[in-house]
Amino acid sequence: MSEKTGLQVSFVTITEDHLGQRIDNFLITHLKGVPKSAVYRILRKGEVRVNKKRIKPVYKLQLDDIVRIPPIQIAEREEFVPKNLDVVTKLEEAILFEDKYLIVINKPSGMAVHGGSGLSYGLIEALRVLRPDERSLELVHRLDRDTSGCLLISKRRSVLTSLHEQLREKTMEKNYWALVDGQWDSKTKNVTEGLRKNTLQSGERVVRVDNVEGKPSHTRFKVLERFAECSLVQASPVTGRTHQIRVHTQCKGHAIACDDKYGNQAFDAAMRKVGLGRLFLHAHDLSFYHPKNETTMRVEAPLDKALANCIKTLRAAKP
Repeated sequence: MSEKTGLQVSFVTITEDHLGQRIDNFLITHLKGVPKSAVYRILRKGEVRVNKKRIKPVYKLQLDDIVRIPPIQIAEREEFVPKNLDVVTKLEEAILFEDKYLIVINKPSGMAVHGGSGLSYGLIEALRVLRPDERSLELVHRLDRDTSGCLLISKRRSVLTSLHEQLREKTMEKNYWALVDGQWDSKTKNVTEGLRKNTLQSGERVVRVDNVEGKPSHTRFKVLERFAECSLVQASPVTGRTHQIRVHTQCKGHAIACDDKYGNQAFDAAMRKVGLGRLFLHAHDLSFYHPKNETTMRVEAPLDKALANCIKTLRAAKP
């Protein structure tokens, strides 16, 4: 995408990265910091032109279209994430793979993937500060705030579209490691209980098993290692429901260690005695087809110190 910018009118020439994208969605992404209402206002007034013609918000961009964008105030991104924040700087060290098309990062536990719900910023906002020249950084998928591990971010819209298609077609493989209460039955290889989101009176969102009205859900499980009172399992979600692994382990009587929403308090207390102070759910590895390099990639995220030390302590306690 080439562009001329300034405090006056700007002109953007559309490349294949934005081919087929709706003009309203393109502007919302391109004009980061501008309210959606302002984007639709300039579209409605005809201030945005494509090839010198007025267009509707649903217009789909074509190759070499020239988009005229009027002067518009854009909020500074830096106000969300000051560049001197240690947590932002540490994200650079957490990058597992990067090329000109995408990033795979080992997301730290405790960091939301995006701002909102009282948070001024999240991982994607922080990455946009670290990579200010990348105007199209977008999350390909999400991880819960307390979950660590492999997170995929695209740098091009065409790459995002391809990776989303892989998610829909279930050709992207994601494997999580979870430490669960008790001895997981090796025969339990597939959990397919339906899941339904519920909102409590407090406003908190929880997910419950509901095989009547819940959405179809599927997680594959494999035991990696057994300890005296718990099991380390690999969980491979086939579908991508909210809190899917956490609820699927819970419904089988094997809650994940230190899960403050779906956990077992007695088990959590025992795990804290061995030094675990966070949810033991880690997106360990990710396999996908690179849409530009045309190769299948597998990226693995090492356990952080909290999880690695927990496993080390549990192994040392084995008879």
